[in-house]
Amino acid sequence: MKRMLPPEEFLLKETSPAIAGAGVTGDKLTSTYDLVEQMQYLYVRVVKAKDLPGKESGSCDPYVEVKLGNYKGTTKHFENKTNPEWNQVFAFSKDRIQASFVEIVVKDKDFVKDDFIGRVFFDLNEVPKRVPPDSPLAPQWYRFEDRKVEKGKGELMVAVWIGTQADEAFTEAWHSDAAAVSGDAVTHIRSKVYLSPKLWYVRVNVIEAQDLVPGDKGRFPEVYVKVVLGNQALRTRISQSKNLSPMWNEDLLFVAAEPFEEMLMISVEDRVGPGKDEVLGRCIIPLQNVQRRLDHRPVDAKWYNLEKYVVIDGEPKKEPKFASRIHLRICLDGGYHVLDESTQYSSDLRPTAKPLWKSSIGVLELGVLSAQGLMPMKTKDGRGTTDAYCVVKYGQKWVRTRTIIDSFNPRWNEQYTWEVYDPCTVVTIGMFDNAHLHGNNGAKDSRIGKVRVRLSTLETNRVYTHSYPLIVLHPSGVKKMGEVHLAVRFTCLSWINMLHMYSQPLLPKMHYIHPLSVVQLDSLRHQATLIVSTRLSRAEPPLRKETVEYMLDVDSHMWSMRRSKANFFRIMNVLSGLLSVARWFDQVCHWKNPIATVLIHILYVILVLFPELILPTIFLYLFLIGIWHYRWRPRYPPHMDTRLSHADVAHPDELDEEFDSFPTSRGSDIVRMRYDRLRSIAGRIQTVVGDLATQGERFRSLLSWRDPRATALFKMFCLVAAVVLYVTPFQILALLYGIFVLRHPRFRQKLPAAPVNFFRRLPSRADSML
Repeated sequence: MKRMLPPEEFLLKETSPAIAGAGVTGDKLTSTYDLVEQMQYLYVRVVKAKDLPGKESGSCDPYVEVKLGNYKGTTKHFENKTNPEWNQVFAFSKDRIQASFVEIVVKDKDFVKDDFIGRVFFDLNEVPKRVPPDSPLAPQWYRFEDRKVEKGKGELMVAVWIGTQADEAFTEAWHSDAAAVSGDAVTHIRSKVYLSPKLWYVRVNVIEAQDLVPGDKGRFPEVYVKVVLGNQALRTRISQSKNLSPMWNEDLLFVAAEPFEEMLMISVEDRVGPGKDEVLGRCIIPLQNVQRRLDHRPVDAKWYNLEKYVVIDGEPKKEPKFASRIHLRICLDGGYHVLDESTQYSSDLRPTAKPLWKSSIGVLELGVLSAQGLMPMKTKDGRGTTDAYCVVKYGQKWVRTRTIIDSFNPRWNEQYTWEVYDPCTVVTIGMFDNAHLHGNNGAKDSRIGKVRVRLSTLETNRVYTHSYPLIVLHPSGVKKMGEVHLAVRFTCLSWINMLHMYSQPLLPKMHYIHPLSVVQLDSLRHQATLIVSTRLSRAEPPLRKETVEYMLDVDSHMWSMRRSKANFFRIMNVLSGLLSVARWFDQVCHWKNPIATVLIHILYVILVLFPELILPTIFLYLFLIGIWHYRWRPRYPPHMDTRLSHADVAHPDELDEEFDSFPTSRGSDIVRMRYDRLRSIAGRIQTVVGDLATQGERFRSLLSWRDPRATALFKMFCLVAAVVLYVTPFQILALLYGIFVLRHPRFRQKLPAAPVNFFRRLPSRADSML
């Protein structure tokens, strides 16, 4: 089954950027980062001032302006301070410098007009270059010059140098290309590194309770246990033992993150009536006191006293004489990997407990170079604009690049590094439009696109420089939002350890020793993504919830007609190889190519006479096929494929259904139409499942005597076959059967064979279905 290629605009493009890692010769002094193009900046560090002259009133409210051509950066001002300290860095892109000197002016803030205090000039031709790992340039004192270029009163400590984006001051500096952003919004445009919170599975084994005191002693209690951790709430089934010492022996699983902020709240409740429950006692357990488990061995169970509150004078108070207790086994399961991503493209598969981690096998280096042809994401001053930034997620480390203001072709040239513990993992790169630069706190950052790169598809120590299409699916259809230019390199530290990983289980051992159900995994993953998005949104600057959810593919489990069709065609593509082999064998059997059929006859006779050659021949054939396909091996990493995703031919109603909320927000007519469509699809699936069940029941009926004549015939056939196989060598039978299968079309007939007719006449239980 040959798959059509998507349009050229959606394909991957190989590029040749001027980076040192790709073998391109560059400036040796600025090649600290070898996967990005070097961008030179003029850095000005304003440290402090002293002996500033005051006004006639004696006060001084100083601040500093750094001027370079048309660009101007300003520090914060201090009130009534003659020896202020700013320690602020300004970065001016050298590509946009249109002046020969930089001017640093100190002013006194006033209500009407700010007063001039003094200034310092630097000739750009005299500014030194600095490249890490050199130590930072030491700032020096410079005496002010007045407007007549004469030395005035007061001094300013400044350091001026030319560096690259590899400089330590780059991330915290004020940038000239973001001069329009001011105030608190500056923190939202800086590049940052985030760490996901360390997630644990909390296992609560509810064993039993003793000496419960129900409110109504004249009835059998229907007792269950409710456990609450943060916004997670689970409860056991109602105990089957209808007494005051019920038993459950039931496990409840939760997700918690370090540092543990929530308490484990356990309550024993009695189902008094429909929608009415009575609390028989509760206890609160801090997670800091819970034992941590690294393997499958159970931890010690403990008894916990239950506290009951009674209302006295309108206030709840503890009941002093209350002796009920509950038997629990609680632990933090560190042997599992808490799934916050889909296992199909997970970036981290290690267990929670660090003592169970294995050594790293390599290093992943990623350079986020630039983007081209971005679409306008919002409107400002009557024109379209985009403030783009990238987010990269691998393992527990999240990276956010700086925001490039008002550019459809932004250049970041930022490089990051991760340790790799498993080669069969995926790094995810997403691009977003920053919607929080002008006080729009309620707005959400818009998605521009996403790219995934699987490390196992990369050759080690090779630099991949490609421009990836940014493709987003909208209710109106698939749309290309631009291209992102990346440089990727996977370096292997130990080939033996990396190859050994291919023989290891994908997930930690606890997932196989004590596996979790599919329902549990889905619920726990939902809670894990909620915790991660909440924690990262509380950072400064925050990594927004919508950004984290898009990177983690929170809605990947939702129903989609388009995705279902795509998965069906993926299965057909997998089976296309078997279908091709079946068509080729049918041609051989029907002598379409007599020479090939004769050769197959000879090969078959040889294998029958010498069966010890069968397995070596199969493996040799597979080896030769692999060598033959090596010439056409993939040279590029995979990328988002619109044709594979069935996105370019999706019906508008299917896309509208995919983007519908859950529960639905559409009208009753649309919901009825979609329900009927789903019923028709389910009817076809039901028919296929019924046919499979019919074939299986026919096999069972061979020995069940449901059709006594058919079973008797089958028994006679088995007896005759047993006698023939006992007296006839197997090689002769195999040879005769092969010659019969490969017989000439002259000796064939179009009617089904007798065994097929016999099997189709066997009874099934379909006639007993209502």
